[in-house]
Order: sequence, then structure tokens, then C-alpha cells
Amino acid sequence: MRFFIIILAIHALVMTVLMGVGITGVLAAGMVGARPILIAAAAGFVLALPVTWIVTRQILAKTAKG
Repeated sequence: MRFFIIILAIHALVMTVLMGVGITGVLAAGMVGARPILIAAAAGFVLALPVTWIVTRQILAKTAKG
């Protein structure tokens, strides 16, 4: 249960950052349509899943040792 709660919290943070980076990159490239922005946001959401899993496992591994 603790793992799931930590995953939700970290995913919210990681997802926001990756979606923001993707949308900023799309807008900086001059693609101002709704479709590129939505694709960048969706890509940020999907890429956040494995990043969240890896980060959560590393955090829990380090806190279990200490």
C-alpha cells in the first residue's frame, strides 16, 4: 500500500514536469496547434510511468537500508 501511495505522489510530480517540458518544446518549435500540444502532453504522461517506477524503487531501496 505504501508503494502505491508513493507512486501516485511521485507520478504527479514527474508527469507535470515531463508534460511541461514537452509542451514548452513544442511551442518553442513554433507548433502552436492543439494536436502537437496534446501529443506532447500525452507523451509526457506515458514517459512519466517508467520514470516514476524507477525513481520510486530507488527511493524505497535507499530508505530501507537506512
